[in-house]
Amino acid sequence: MSKQPNKYHFILISVFLIAAIIAIYWQVYSYDFVKYDDDYYVTNNDNIKSGFDWKNIRWAFTANYSHNWHPVTWISHMIDYQLFKNWAGGYHLTNVLFHIVNTILLFYILMRMTGVVWPSAFVAAAFALHPLHVESVAWIAERKDLLSTFFWLLTMWAYVRYVENQKLKWYLAAIVLFMLGLMSKPMLVTLPFVLLLLDYWPLQRKFSRWLVIEKIPFFICSFVSCVITYLVQRNTGAMAAVEIFKPAIRINNAIVAYVTYISKMFWPSRLAVLYPHPGDSLSATKVIICTSLLVLISVIFIYLGRRRRYFTVGWLWYLITLVPVIGLVQVGAQAMADRYTYMTLTGLFIIIAFGASEFIPKLRYRNFTLTILTVAALASLAFTSRQQLNYWKNSLALFRHTLDVTPNNPLILESYANHLFEKGRLNESIEQFDKLMKIKPDSAESHCNFGCALMWTGKPDLAIEQFKLAIKYKPGDALGYNNLAAVLYEQGRGKEAVDYFKQALKLKPDFTGARFMLGVTLSSLQRFDEAIESFNQVLKLEPKNLSVYENLGRAYESLGRADEAIKSYRKGLQIDPNNTNLRQLLDAALKKQEPAAGK
Repeated sequence: MSKQPNKYHFILISVFLIAAIIAIYWQVYSYDFVKYDDDYYVTNNDNIKSGFDWKNIRWAFTANYSHNWHPVTWISHMIDYQLFKNWAGGYHLTNVLFHIVNTILLFYILMRMTGVVWPSAFVAAAFALHPLHVESVAWIAERKDLLSTFFWLLTMWAYVRYVENQKLKWYLAAIVLFMLGLMSKPMLVTLPFVLLLLDYWPLQRKFSRWLVIEKIPFFICSFVSCVITYLVQRNTGAMAAVEIFKPAIRINNAIVAYVTYISKMFWPSRLAVLYPHPGDSLSATKVIICTSLLVLISVIFIYLGRRRRYFTVGWLWYLITLVPVIGLVQVGAQAMADRYTYMTLTGLFIIIAFGASEFIPKLRYRNFTLTILTVAALASLAFTSRQQLNYWKNSLALFRHTLDVTPNNPLILESYANHLFEKGRLNESIEQFDKLMKIKPDSAESHCNFGCALMWTGKPDLAIEQFKLAIKYKPGDALGYNNLAAVLYEQGRGKEAVDYFKQALKLKPDFTGARFMLGVTLSSLQRFDEAIESFNQVLKLEPKNLSVYENLGRAYESLGRADEAIKSYRKGLQIDPNNTNLRQLLDAALKKQEPAAGK
């Protein structure tokens, strides 16, 4: 059974752990949002930005945004936005704070359960400093990792208190905290199994049916979370990869991923924000070797676990907690992800920490040797984490590094090229788009951006080719038709442009940009009545669009309808009295009327 922790050791070690985390992450306040999907979660999410109120809380509990159901995570982002607005550093600091709290909670709970200080401290230190955990801390969108782990640990704490005194309030607290964890990230569905493992070690509870019965409410919560997650991911198309990757492919990748995570735990190099799925390219030899290693390790640890239970518990912790994200149910294009190790590696850390104290020979300098090895290991982890954190400063640094360590990575290459385009680095983006088209020629969005970059660098004919390819690969996307029409208009091919603008509007009737440019193109063809109709339709959706009032007035003037032109210019000036173009057009129109008034 558990012992009360030594509070002096706990305080001193906790201070060290906090200082170590701060030393690694102290610059994170100056980092930017990462345009992989931080904008999807925060900067481009109107529900997050519109305020912390009942309407948006209701949205958090009913939304399937981002292919998951995690309302508590959404609420945490809402609170952050109220505090920090678009300052990315604030969100990063919140993540670091959660990482600190999770580290101290893990240390406290292990120390309380085992009554052993230094192995518990090592587990917490490895958790705090490991480079595989940088992704969860540095990536704002991965708040769900930190928040769900926070509730995971609180659930364990409440459960340990319940085991100690058998009071109902702690049992109910554990269930409530577990539910909050599931609403932060559904990966916690395996926690009931972990609680059973804790019963075996270190809580040393005598096995009985009651141990299983008391977990039934937890398993029910897990089942409900699985059902909700399945429905959300099915409805949003996130599980399309299940059809792409056949069962044999997914099983092979899962086996290799289990071994790869272990190798990266010991040698955390070439870490990436996305490891592309190998598909059916994994060799049978590699799969057989990895399978053999997993079987061998399982046999060894279960054998050793007969006398030292932490071997069995730590190994099963690792295997079981990875099941939801190991790829047996494939969601997304990744083979594996660093963020999936945030809590799962704790099982292996337990084996290392508690095993080392027993299996290193009891030599004369045993304690000194253990201390040196521990300090060296933790120092190397901290140094590597600091280096890995540098790649998370901004999107360009992250994408560039990922492409360096995973060259055949079309999804990240696409993100890198698009981001260069958005930053106005057109020649560089063209170079990257050219590489992308050779390995992923079917991305409509990239063809569109590639075309825009070519158009803005004076290559309209090549741009037209890209826009036509965008339409080919995504014929239902209005943007491709709009962009093609725009470049045709710039080339003086107005009649062709009109047809493509109309096709864009057929697909997306509220596409005001296309409707405005249709009006401009019709005016250039002297089809002023049609142009006026198009401009008026834009004003129904955007009544404060000054460019529309300007072009509408010009169209009226071309038809000799001076009064309506003057009225249009004046409406625009009511919105912006300082608009120079509208003021000049109005003055010119009024002067034209003066001779007629004199007669």
